[in-house]
Amino acid sequence: MNYPVWNVPYIGSGLVIGIVAIVHVLVSHFAIGGGLFLYLTEKKALREGREDWLKRLPGYSKFFLVLTGVVGAMTGVGIWFSIGLANPAGTSTLIHNFVFGWATEWVIFLVELSLAAAYYYTWGRLPSGVHVRLGLLYAVSSFLTLVIINGILTFKLTPSSAWLSVAGTGKEAEHFFEAFFNPTYWPSLALRTLVCISMGGVMSLVFFSRLDSEKEGEVKRGLIRWASLWLLPAFVFMPICFIWYLSMVPESQRELLSLGISTIGVGAFTQVTRLTLIAILTTATIVGVVYFLAFLYPRDFEFGHAIAVLLLAFLATAATEGAREMLRKPYIIFDYMYSNGTLKSAVGKCNEEGYMVHSPWKINEGMFESGNLRGSLVMELGRQMFLGQCVSCHTVDGYRSMRDFLYDRDETAIGNILAMMRKTGEGSPYSKFMPPLVGTDEEIDALKKYLVSLTSPSKGKGVMEVTSGERELQGIVKGN
Repeated sequence: MNYPVWNVPYIGSGLVIGIVAIVHVLVSHFAIGGGLFLYLTEKKALREGREDWLKRLPGYSKFFLVLTGVVGAMTGVGIWFSIGLANPAGTSTLIHNFVFGWATEWVIFLVELSLAAAYYYTWGRLPSGVHVRLGLLYAVSSFLTLVIINGILTFKLTPSSAWLSVAGTGKEAEHFFEAFFNPTYWPSLALRTLVCISMGGVMSLVFFSRLDSEKEGEVKRGLIRWASLWLLPAFVFMPICFIWYLSMVPESQRELLSLGISTIGVGAFTQVTRLTLIAILTTATIVGVVYFLAFLYPRDFEFGHAIAVLLLAFLATAATEGAREMLRKPYIIFDYMYSNGTLKSAVGKCNEEGYMVHSPWKINEGMFESGNLRGSLVMELGRQMFLGQCVSCHTVDGYRSMRDFLYDRDETAIGNILAMMRKTGEGSPYSKFMPPLVGTDEEIDALKKYLVSLTSPSKGKGVMEVTSGERELQGIVKGN
């Protein structure tokens, strides 16, 4: 379980991960696509005798090194820090199952950073042929990091039937390759490769748009048009790869998309469908803007235009990554672990024995007297239930606010909602998106009382702060 919980007021821990991850994905995909861009552009310039291009590439490689080496590395560490706090159970599963995969990725990442620095600092110091090959080595090493991380990311949606058959038995490592090369691995790799190539073009447009159209009009025209062509592969092949990817997604998760599309007219528009359509529309807009502004009129393409394209790319990345995460709901690892860290296999045990007794903050059985919880601790137990099962996705006030959701609902209505959330399958309208609520009747009743307190501003104020009930609770946990 997730105690102690990383509770981020107003925005929630999930949104923190999302913000950091979107920036990291944008930069890391540029690290791959931009490396390939540098290699092929230098090679093209040498082959065609374009000295004017070669003079601009050292500055571009410096921009590339600083952005990918500093921002990319910092946000990568930020993702590890945030996911470890927000969902330690899920993070632990990824580490234990892919420890050698992570180790390999980190070694390659160190090689990648070293080659990026060597490539920049050896401009004019190595023979041109040797320098080009150094660029090729960087491009290959950066792509290998995607090859590895893609297997771990796709595992969470399609962990493979072989891995699921032994999950929780200690034999998961025996099925490392089935879990790594899972059903969505190859289509996801194809999609991300196309995105990487596109990001190489987008970020190149940002850099070369700053060239003076009057003094450097000819070189600007050539470089802007060359950068624009890097969006062409995505425009042609991404629809095909997207259909391939969806065909590999579990049918139960594809229903989240089809449900949103089929119910647009009545307003039941699922979030994953909205994000998918935003990603498609922004991607199409990027292609249109780049063609009509950059490719057709490269000398008139200004820095402001390039920033607009970059912002669209950021929005497309946010929507795509958000849809990928939402497509996995209500799981963090499909069919194994729910998004709040509760194992699917543990639901029955938690309902029978209690949710809290299986957390590190184990509640002493002495809290219960004749089947009832001592009154002074009811509210605190409800708060702990909220932290353990709800706060991974919801906040009290802010993003996905529980106070707003429960506004004007009385105790009976809230009790009915909790009763529905305890059901699984077709018996609950929440089961496609949210983990089942687990716990004994006493624990669910305590959660209900806590949620009721949120509907009253006077009662709800300060409920996330340490209470006297929590102090009493701490005094009897773990047998103390």
